[in-house]
Amino acid sequence: MGHLKAWFDHEFLRLQSEWRELIQAIEPNRIYQRTAAHELSPGEHVVRSAGAVEQTFDGITANLWDDPFEWTLPENLATREKLLEYFDEVEATRQRGFGLFKDDEDLLKEVMTPSGKMHLASLLLDTLVRARHHQLRAEEIQKQIKVR
Repeated sequence: MGHLKAWFDHEFLRLQSEWRELIQAIEPNRIYQRTAAHELSPGEHVVRSAGAVEQTFDGITANLWDDPFEWTLPENLATREKLLEYFDEVEATRQRGFGLFKDDEDLLKEVMTPSGKMHLASLLLDTLVRARHHQLRAEEIQKQIKVR
C-alpha cells in the first residue's frame, strides 16, 4: 500500500472510530438534542459526517452520488444501535471503494462527480474535510450539552 493510500485509509478509519466514540458517549436521549446556539444536534452532525463518506464511496463504486439524506433521518436512526449499524454500512461501502485503489497512482486518476472531473485524491481529501467539519461540530455541541 502506498503512503498516500495508507494515510487516507488511516484518516477514514480514525473518523469512523470517532463517530462511534461520540455516539457511545452521549446519553441516548441527548443524541438528537439541539441547543439554542446550534441548528443541528450532535447526532445530526455525526450522521452528516458519515453521509459525506457514504456519498463519496457510493459515487466511486456505483456512480451513485445521491445525498443519503432520506435514509439518514433521525427517525430512521433513532437509537444508538441503529447509528452504529449505519456506521458499519458506511465502512463497508468505504472498504469496497478502497479495494479499487491498488496504489497511490490510482489516486491520481480522475472520476466524474456531479460537479465535474476530480482527481480521486482531491475528492477523498474534500470528503475528509467535510466529514471532519461535521464531526468536530458534533463534539463541540456534545460538550455543551454535557455541561448542562
